[in-house]
Amino acid sequence: MDKNSPVKLSEHFSIVTDPRVVGRSDHKLIDIITIALCGIISGANNWPEIEAYGKAKYEWLKKFLELPCGIPTHHTFRRFFIAVCTEELENCFLNWVRTVFNTSKSKVVPIDGKTLRRSHDRASGKSAIHMVNAWCVENGISLGQIKTSEKSNEITAIPELIKILELSGCIVTIDAMGTQTKIAEAIIDKGADYVLALKGNQGNLNDQVTLFFEDARENDFKDISFDSHTTIDPDHGRIETRKYTTVSEIDWLQGKENWSGLKTIIMVEFERDINPSFRIKKITPIITVSYFFKIFIMALLLFIF
Repeated sequence: MDKNSPVKLSEHFSIVTDPRVVGRSDHKLIDIITIALCGIISGANNWPEIEAYGKAKYEWLKKFLELPCGIPTHHTFRRFFIAVCTEELENCFLNWVRTVFNTSKSKVVPIDGKTLRRSHDRASGKSAIHMVNAWCVENGISLGQIKTSEKSNEITAIPELIKILELSGCIVTIDAMGTQTKIAEAIIDKGADYVLALKGNQGNLNDQVTLFFEDARENDFKDISFDSHTTIDPDHGRIETRKYTTVSEIDWLQGKENWSGLKTIIMVEFERDINPSFRIKKITPIITVSYFFKIFIMALLLFIF
């Protein structure tokens, strides 16, 4: 088969073990999985909506699915996905996603943790579900995710997620929670570059970078080699301006040898104009003016080969 040819869903999900009793299944396994995937991609959020999608698209689905007993009911979808091996299903899904995800240089892949709303159960003492997810900005798809028991476990979950991703040539971005030397090394080992937010959890490194940029600004970056880029985003009655300043001469930075591939530090300055016609200016409400250039918008670590 031509490696650039589309691969059928049935080939990717052929290894999924059918949890149902042999001889007592009215619907094909691949039919159930395909209808569910297509339904979710089309916006279905629950089992009845997936059933409704299947019935609405029956003639189209019939062109490539057998559907010996028509469209499964929402009860059938629910029972099947409760019983199926989630690890097998996830691995098959990720393999399928990789066939439609064309990796190219400089693709941006943010890795971030999110807590699922209403996923807790106080009565039984069940805490909310926290997921770590990798998202491809250009393709607009999720490349993979891992469930953690709580937000603090992101540090251990992120390296596990990185292991299962194809990141060669990509730029991985992570917030301050993931600014860890082992995570940086794991990304470099995958052939990727990365941008990490630098905050107080890396005290000494953060202090050095913050003081450097404060002093550089006061002296108008005299005798310092730097690059800068400014973006202006007018929207919703306000204008947001961001100025990015990068410095790659960082031999002075103590401890940089602990960060695999560290090449550049970045300062991002942020300004928001509310109702620009009246020239009323404000900065982000999250911080005070004294913190404007000190920490926010983070000094970032940029790792480029």
